Amino acid sequence: MSKKKTKKQVNEFDETLAASRSFYEKNKKAILYGGGGLLAIIIIALLIHQFYITPRNNRANESIFYAEQAFMDGSYDKALNGDGENLGFLAVIDEFGSTKAGNIACLYAAKCYAATEKYQEAIDMLDKFDGCGDALISPAAIALKGNCYAELGENEKAVDLLVKAAKKADNNIISPTCLLQAGQIYMALGQNDKALDCFNQIKSKYQQNNLYYEIDKYIEAAQ
Repeated sequence: MSKKKTKKQVNEFDETLAASRSFYEKNKKAILYGGGGLLAIIIIALLIHQFYITPRNNRANESIFYAEQAFMDGSYDKALNGDGENLGFLAVIDEFGSTKAGNIACLYAAKCYAATEKYQEAIDMLDKFDGCGDALISPAAIALKGNCYAELGENEKAVDLLVKAAKKADNNIISPTCLLQAGQIYMALGQNDKALDCFNQIKSKYQQNNLYYEIDKYIEAAQ
C-alpha cells in the first residue's frame, strides 16, 4: 500500500471520530479528549489488520474490502449489511467466521454499531470477537466494550473492562487512556481510592504518554 493511500485512509478514518463523543458527556465531561483518543486506538488497530490477515485468507480479505470502504466513508449500514452486490461485515462473519478476516470483521461490526449508538449490539458483536493475542487490537476491543457499557449506564462493568484493558495492554498507547477513563468512572461511583490508584499508575508507569502531563489535576481531584 502506498504512503499516499495510507495517509488518505487515515484522514478518512479521522473524519468518523466526530460522531462518537458521548462517553465523557455521561461521565461529567471530565476528559474531553480521552474517549476520542480511545476510538483512535481502535481505528489505528483496524488499519494494521492488513498485516494480521495471512495469505490463506485471501478470499475473505477480498470479500471484506467493500465493507471496509463503506466503514471509512461513515456508511455504517452499508458496512454492516452490504449493498446487495457486495458483502457487509455481517455476511463476512457468517461466511468466513472461522478465518482471521472473519474475526476482525466482528470488531469492525462492533465499531459500526457503537458509532450508531447501538451499544448492546456492539457488545454482542464484541463477544464474538476472538482477540488477536496482541497488545494493541485485543485490549482496544476490551476497552471499546467498556465504553459501550458506560454508554448504557452499566458503570461497574465498564470500569472492570477498562482496568482489564489497561492491564492487558500495559503500554503507553492504550493503558493511560483506559486508566484515565476508569478513574473518572470510579469517581462517579464515589470510589475515589480506586480512582486515585488508576491516576497514580499513569503517573508512575506511563510518563511517555501526554496524559502524564495532565494527571496531577486528576490526582488532586481524587484526594
